[in-house]
Amino acid sequence: MEEVWSEPKRIVASGKKSSRLKAVETRDIAAALTALIADFFALYLKTKNFRWHVSGSHFRDYHLLLDEQSAEILAAVEPMAARVRKLGATTLRSVGHVARLQRLLDNDQHYLEPRQMITELLDDNRQIVDLLREAYELCNDNGDFVSLNLISDCTDDAEGRAWVLLSIMQDENGE
Repeated sequence: MEEVWSEPKRIVASGKKSSRLKAVETRDIAAALTALIADFFALYLKTKNFRWHVSGSHFRDYHLLLDEQSAEILAAVEPMAARVRKLGATTLRSVGHVARLQRLLDNDQHYLEPRQMITELLDDNRQIVDLLREAYELCNDNGDFVSLNLISDCTDDAEGRAWVLLSIMQDENGE
């Protein structure tokens, strides 16, 4: 008879991590999550920047929308950081660390039209979705189902933000 259950992976005796993942799996997943945290901080700051500097006829709507979206983005950071720590790794320590790891581009322009802001945030949220999917594959390949659930929730939120931003763009284009 074929054995259905495989031998469980051993927990590291040092107590540094609470997962049964191998050291290399833990390292790679923690690194992927830490890079995502840096991207989320970059997206959070850009969203806040655009909220603070938006102007025009849709000011109130965009101001409130970007406040909601920035809060959602920031709320995703803590669970990801906690997961990295549960894996026995460390995560971001400074703004400089964020700058070294982030893959989203900053925007330091003095002025942008509101439409340009919405377009850029749409593109960034789509990029976040792509980065989350890459991390999802890594976690799936290594059997880290806890991180999979976390990433899945973040992906749903990012797709939701992108959907709202795309709807604004389509509305403004008369589509």
